[in-house]
Amino acid sequence: MRPKYEVADIFRLYGKRYRKTHCMSPEQHKVMAAIMSCRTSRLGGHKETCENCGTSRNCYNSCRNRHCPKCQTMTKEVWLDKRREELLPCGYFHVVFTLPHDLNPLILANRKELLTCLFAAVKKTLFAFAADPQWRLEGKPGVLAVLHTWSQTLIDHFHLHCLIPAGVLSFDSKRWIKGNETFLFREDSLAKEFKKQYLYMVESQLKQLAVTGNDSLLLRRAREKTWIVYAKKPFADPEQVLEYLGRYTHRIAISNHRIKSIDNGKVSFTYKDRRDNDKKKTITLDAMEFIRRFLLHVLPKRFMKIRYYGFLANICKKKAVLLIRRLIGKFMKINIYVKETIREKVLRLTGKDILLCPYCKQGQMICSGRMNAWNTS
Repeated sequence: MRPKYEVADIFRLYGKRYRKTHCMSPEQHKVMAAIMSCRTSRLGGHKETCENCGTSRNCYNSCRNRHCPKCQTMTKEVWLDKRREELLPCGYFHVVFTLPHDLNPLILANRKELLTCLFAAVKKTLFAFAADPQWRLEGKPGVLAVLHTWSQTLIDHFHLHCLIPAGVLSFDSKRWIKGNETFLFREDSLAKEFKKQYLYMVESQLKQLAVTGNDSLLLRRAREKTWIVYAKKPFADPEQVLEYLGRYTHRIAISNHRIKSIDNGKVSFTYKDRRDNDKKKTITLDAMEFIRRFLLHVLPKRFMKIRYYGFLANICKKKAVLLIRRLIGKFMKINIYVKETIREKVLRLTGKDILLCPYCKQGQMICSGRMNAWNTS
């Protein structure tokens, strides 16, 4: 069922005025155009006709842009199916590394460089702790890191969600060293090391970065702050890990279902207030401000928001996962990824057959013609 209001509707109503009054990057222009065109005649498609009752309908193509609210569900499900092959029979920790808001102006002026530093600082921090004898591990960890750049109200809030198996592979790859069942590393210790690593990287690159005019002040404020690293309790079983992963990996700044009204130049949407026990509330923004906040979270071209490190790195994880399963010696049912058609996947996930005629409920919708895309430039 189509949501009553969509981000695309806001762009169609107010996007032209926003483009005239605001400076936009090429990536932001591309995202706005893609979202407005998604599943419309602009992208072309095909016509389907029921073989039983003859009813016809138009089916338009998706934009497949990673920032589009309509295009992430199937992408997420395909990604999750592949991750099932990589699960380990052990606990997993969810650790969140958050940058202080004092650095936001500097990051917004240098997204690619400073978000890359965020990934690198988290990697160095986790690898240093995994190798430190005081934590009784001394090995190589596995890390899956997912970048989020927003808060519930769409303001810039840069943080990294990390999923980490509760143990490490010894440096000689001969032992699986099980971690503590209640915590991996102390949060305050992680935060101090993360802060040190990130600020060092930023300061070493400062001469090559676009300046904001008060960089020294921003860095001083960030240095004075207590940085936050938050770790959740480990998951009970691998299937819970997958279910949880789906909430984070392909999420965008806001889904269409959160938009409650578009009226008289204002946009209202729901959000969870983290300071009030995640109570659901509604916020209303001027349409120009809503668009500005949404476009804040458009990532640089080809920037990877999901990255893998340690024994989960793409170059070695296939062999490493098999080795670790053997070393743990615990039985685990392995789900092999089987490629499915969109029809098969939707049927498995929702129980609905997308090719069943919605009118007579008996015939199958078959392709009866192609519709070409039309140029919007």
